[in-house]
Amino acid sequence: MNQSEVLKLSNEELKEQLVEQKMKYNELKMSHAVSPLENPIQIRSLRRSIARIVTEITNRESK
Repeated sequence: MNQSEVLKLSNEELKEQLVEQKMKYNELKMSHAVSPLENPIQIRSLRRSIARIVTEITNRESK
């Protein structure tokens, strides 16, 4: 998820996306622990997407 996509979402949508992204991240980590993923960079991109969402939520709450 790009920063521009994150900025377009409402607060509720951001929180929903955060939950979904965290679930996907945990699933990928578990499956990678069992057997190596074909594309392990997916884990990194999900982690960065989660960070973008959390940062935007924090910025909106601080205003």
